[in-house]
Amino acid sequence: MLDLRYKTILGVALPMMVSGFIQSIVMITDSAFISRFSTEGFVAVGNGGLLYVTTFMCLIGMADGAQIIIARRIGEERPEAIGRVFGTAVVTHIVLAILMFLALFFLMPSAIQLYSKDQNIAFLQGDFIQIRSFALFFAMITVSIQAFFMATGKTWVVLIAALITAFSNMFLGYGLILGNYGLPRLGVEGAALASTIADGLGMTFLILYLTFSEERRRYKLYQYFSINLKSMVELFKIGSPLMLQGFFALGTWSLFFTWLEQKGQFDVTVSQNIRSIYFLAFVPIWGFAGTTKTYISQYLGHKSFKMIPIIQRRIQLLTVGFLLITFHGALLYPELLIKIINPEEIYIKKSAEILRLISISILMFGMVSVYFQTIHGSGNTLHSMIIEFLTVGIYSIFSYLFIKTWNFDVYWIWTVEYIYFGILGLFSISYLRMFNWKNKVV
Repeated sequence: MLDLRYKTILGVALPMMVSGFIQSIVMITDSAFISRFSTEGFVAVGNGGLLYVTTFMCLIGMADGAQIIIARRIGEERPEAIGRVFGTAVVTHIVLAILMFLALFFLMPSAIQLYSKDQNIAFLQGDFIQIRSFALFFAMITVSIQAFFMATGKTWVVLIAALITAFSNMFLGYGLILGNYGLPRLGVEGAALASTIADGLGMTFLILYLTFSEERRRYKLYQYFSINLKSMVELFKIGSPLMLQGFFALGTWSLFFTWLEQKGQFDVTVSQNIRSIYFLAFVPIWGFAGTTKTYISQYLGHKSFKMIPIIQRRIQLLTVGFLLITFHGALLYPELLIKIINPEEIYIKKSAEILRLISISILMFGMVSVYFQTIHGSGNTLHSMIIEFLTVGIYSIFSYLFIKTWNFDVYWIWTVEYIYFGILGLFSISYLRMFNWKNKVV
């Protein structure tokens, strides 16, 4: 079981943070490449990317469920159950990926045409999402293997896979979007193709590493690999609420950007600039989120309840500290960050103002995320789903009022981030204080 030294916590979280940082840099470089291709392409890739990530969160939710269960079995010292959980997770992800691919490839392009204000952007977005949807067949294997290694605390494997994916994506993106290295200039389609090929390379590494890893032999992963009804019930019980809340959380953000696109190209372009930089803030938050789930699940499995507040405080301290490192530019030099994403002068001032506005809300999220992830790690994922649904419901109401009813300036529209993070923190802290969540059987 993992110890509580800061060094060990960082050892688990740091590879995931570096992985997240690399992915953020990839997103920034992709945005920079496509913004230099065309503004319409920039918006199309931004909105299309959000649609893909929304469906991808279904796989992530089930993978988080598998991570929690595997970590709990490690804490309970039941290695024979790990292979069954892993096998069930792989099969579940395959079925989900096929269903989501069919929806994205065949249905989504027509749906985008129906609700978009700018039909040219809608057409480009449909092209992007059709090509990008093939990446789900790589993701279904990737997230299963990542869940296993994150549960064991061997997160540097996830980092290496992210490095392979990131650098290949940047190389291919520079070539296929802008027509460099003798490759065709494909623009939006090139962005989708580059990311999809890169995902395939990352998956290939994970499969090869798992096959030859010491963990596979220690837990007899392939020998115990099976589709087990009991394991499937466990996985759906823990993972399906995470799947739904991830889907609706990102789906709500996609809706937010759809309303902005209907409001006008200036507002949605400014907001896509913010979105591209925004993920820098999520680097430590997501890194420590996975760490929190692993620690909480292992320590609850070991019945070490008194250690939970110590885990929370230490991870919160580390999260805020790393947020100040990764996101300080939002306060000190936001114009420079925006110019990297989109050099068009018309968008820089407003984008920089919004980036400064939301920077404090990110610190708020860094604190409350640990409480929300504690609920995840405890296995009370149905309750965390209810909290998420209530939060995104309130967020959606205020987003609609700010954008559609009151027609706020885009600067004030982004204050909804304070509403979202504040409500999420209030509900999470209230739940942990008022309910008996520590004895959840997983």
